[in-house]
Amino acid sequence: MDALDRKIIAALRLNGRATYAELGRTVGLSASSVHERVGKLEAAGVITGYHATVNPSTVGLGVTALVGIQPTDTAEDNDVADELGALPEVESCYAVAGDEAFVVKVRVPTVDDLEHTLGRLRRIAGVARTRTTVVLSTRFEGRPNNTVLEDPPQTGA
Repeated sequence: MDALDRKIIAALRLNGRATYAELGRTVGLSASSVHERVGKLEAAGVITGYHATVNPSTVGLGVTALVGIQPTDTAEDNDVADELGALPEVESCYAVAGDEAFVVKVRVPTVDDLEHTLGRLRRIAGVARTRTTVVLSTRFEGRPNNTVLEDPPQTGA
């Protein structure tokens, strides 16, 4: 992956709907060259997909919570993660260091739905305890972090 690939990735992270022509103008390549590079980045697993970012409250998901999952001593992390992934309310799942094995982001319509979801989480085999933090507001989320995609600083002699 070279500097042009990194610029293409940075541009796509800002606007995943950009055309190849727009990307080409941004990075200084032809649309066909950008198309070829994007195809290679997809094939290599660098670009793993495209999605729409949706305001959760506008689709009825007004309550967000971060839930720490502390496993039992005999729990298999992969089994617990599979069960967490089966719950549609679980939007993200992170394996973490510390007392908890996972932190999951849950989105539901109401606090009553959150209570119901927490009960379902606690009934998963291998879950000993949960610790819940209700999100009051989201200042930012899912913003692209392009710092590693920028050209490295030049060191001169």
